[in-house]
Amino acid sequence: MLEFLAILAAVAVALLVVNFGAAERRVEQEISHLYPVDDPQFVRAMAMLLGPTIVEGNRVSELINGDRIFPAMLEAIRGAKKTVLFETFIYWSGQIGTEFADALSERARAGLKVHVLLDWVGSTKVDRELVRKMRHNGVEVRMFHPLRWYNLGRMNNRTHRKLLIVDGRIGFTGGVGIAPQWCGDAQDPDHWRDSHFRVEGPVVAQMQSVMLSNWSRTTGCVLHGQEYFPPLEPAGGMPAQMFHSSPANGSESMLMMMLLAITAAMRSIDIASAYFVPDDVALKSLRSAVERGVRVRVITPGPHTDQDTVRHASRGLWGPLLEAGVEMHEYQPTMFHCKMMIVDGLLTSVGSTNFDPRSFHLNDEANLNVYDAAFARRMTEVFEADLQKARRITFEDWKRRPAGEKVREKMSTWLKPIL
Repeated sequence: MLEFLAILAAVAVALLVVNFGAAERRVEQEISHLYPVDDPQFVRAMAMLLGPTIVEGNRVSELINGDRIFPAMLEAIRGAKKTVLFETFIYWSGQIGTEFADALSERARAGLKVHVLLDWVGSTKVDRELVRKMRHNGVEVRMFHPLRWYNLGRMNNRTHRKLLIVDGRIGFTGGVGIAPQWCGDAQDPDHWRDSHFRVEGPVVAQMQSVMLSNWSRTTGCVLHGQEYFPPLEPAGGMPAQMFHSSPANGSESMLMMMLLAITAAMRSIDIASAYFVPDDVALKSLRSAVERGVRVRVITPGPHTDQDTVRHASRGLWGPLLEAGVEMHEYQPTMFHCKMMIVDGLLTSVGSTNFDPRSFHLNDEANLNVYDAAFARRMTEVFEADLQKARRITFEDWKRRPAGEKVREKMSTWLKPIL
């Protein structure tokens, strides 16, 4: 009964939010399949039609789970010489929160320019003493879209981006927040499975630009100069672009980017998503891909999830996908918080974006697109290792789920606009 009342209350909130939101036209028609991912026209479309220029000469290294992610991020901060910029959705307490606060504070005391942007909703659990400590030591800490009586309409627009840029030369992006759940090595249900990425090369300037756009929106201050945008030499051989979206300047661009990639696929699509709630156009696009002979595999959270309503809403949509031949897999050991899409062993998109309406329409998001077969091959190996720890749900399994579960799924799908 309590769950039913909670869902009804959430529905009321959803209706309120939808009416607060800007009335903008969404992508309503399936994108036509015109060329494959390895066609130069696809690259031109991704660069000119949708996003920033694809730049050569980058190196992207994957970091799997907190035991590898956090030490790399902290090492970069502690080695900073001029600037540190950090934007994140979740910054809570615990030992890892203290370590980041101490590292950022030490660099600010050393005279560096250190800027931290925390989402006001995502970081409501932050230890206020850590914020006071950072500010006391010279770190400029600001909150993105704090609650104000005069701007209630923007309350549903959160920055979900995870960006760390050091000296304008080293960037990090991916799925992790600063909280105890992301520590460890996904060894039990208390320690989540996630990936993050260390980036060097010219695309880091695009990462810096994405972070600074929200900084200027929040503070009214434009940060620029060589300390933030130094000359960047090639660091590797990977073409890449930093793709971003925001309701303030084109919330549909992330969805269109992913739909264009799905539409171009000829062989394989692998999707890892912590929250997988595709809209009607995305559902059609995935089914059409299977009809073209594309193998489509999706990994989402299983029994361990921080968002039961999202899981119910997701499972309620699986019927047409499973019937078409899409492989659905639920990760079993712990919460699965990864966000990744690999298309035809060439394009890999990683970052903060989930495959759901909130990421596509409401949040500020940022994804790194890497056009490199070797990187895609490595990330496919990571995907398949996760697949070994996931349970495949067949169409017959889906049809046999209990009646009560079907009711919860039906009710949860009413919340799709804000999930």
